[in-house]
Amino acid sequence: MKQPLQINFRDIPHSDAVEARVRSKAAKLDEFYDQIMTCSVMIEAPHSHHHKGNLYHIRIDLTVPNGELVINRTPKEHHAHEDVYVAIRDAFNAARRKLQDYARKQRGDIKFHDVPPHGIITEIVPYQDFGRIKTIDQREIYFHRNSFVDGDFDALEPGEKVRFVEVAGENGPQASTVHIIGKHNIVG
Repeated sequence: MKQPLQINFRDIPHSDAVEARVRSKAAKLDEFYDQIMTCSVMIEAPHSHHHKGNLYHIRIDLTVPNGELVINRTPKEHHAHEDVYVAIRDAFNAARRKLQDYARKQRGDIKFHDVPPHGIITEIVPYQDFGRIKTIDQREIYFHRNSFVDGDFDALEPGEKVRFVEVAGENGPQASTVHIIGKHNIVG
């Protein structure tokens, strides 16, 4: 880390053992991702009126190149967080996951799924076994009866929305594996 680790205790007394655990976990984060500029950790027990014990709340603020990551481990549903060491472990595990995601984005490792080409059927010629699709960029694409998947070619009508795979045909662009777009398909 470029700047010293900051550890704050709120509504609980300072503990050297807890501070040592936080320092150990923060050092592992720094080994994992060496571009962390600052790390601030807040340890608190916000509600001291629980029947079984305090639930610890851990907040970690990390400053990284071009951003800030905030990890907020709220104890509401985690009764294991009655143990401050479990709360710290869970918070730093979440911080590591956020850092992994951040590092992937920085490297460009995040996969983006391309939306398959789509369009509207403009013409069906059943006696010659072909049809045409108008794409969103206003091109006309030919498709053959055998390219239509999961449906009845003879039941197709102009105006139906489809997605397809575009390939190079003998006479220009051609669609293969043509599917009707159902109401649950997302089209970009």
